[in-house]
Amino acid sequence: MRTLVVVAHPDLASSRITARLAEAVSDLAHVTVHELGPACRDGRFDIAREQRLLRDHDRIVWQFPWYWYSVPAVLKAWIDQVLTHGFAYGSGGSALRGKTLQLVTSTGGPEESYAAVDPTSRFTMTQLLAPLDATARLIGMRLAEPLVLHGARTVSDEDLAVHAKRYRELLGSTRRTD
Repeated sequence: MRTLVVVAHPDLASSRITARLAEAVSDLAHVTVHELGPACRDGRFDIAREQRLLRDHDRIVWQFPWYWYSVPAVLKAWIDQVLTHGFAYGSGGSALRGKTLQLVTSTGGPEESYAAVDPTSRFTMTQLLAPLDATARLIGMRLAEPLVLHGARTVSDEDLAVHAKRYRELLGSTRRTD
């Protein structure tokens, strides 16, 4: 299964978590890691190129930090510009139908912050991810169980390594030979 990892971070060079996770899967033979920051010029994407990348892969991973109960702006812009009517949905829009969408995200707060009983959030991570689930359904993709790293600000190097290994195993562990 060919996998496209769409990495969305406003400043990947300064990222500890997102950069480490992208690095953990970048040498897998069937994985293409695609950073949105460099692909976005003046707020615009090369839509034909982005759609070609999506067509060429069976599983799409959106890897991003959880920002203010949503995706980073660069991923939202990409979704708005690339998942267009006639390509991803609507009349003739079946290019992604039957593919798998995998969400890989990290939160600044601990897991308890995303429990329905927490008075500051009121919502579970599943509830908060519902708009992305709805997006997957609209475009005919199957949403896989999200991989979430909670407490990114305080996670130890050891726990981050364990999470990176889990991510790598999720995507498959065949290394590139080139």
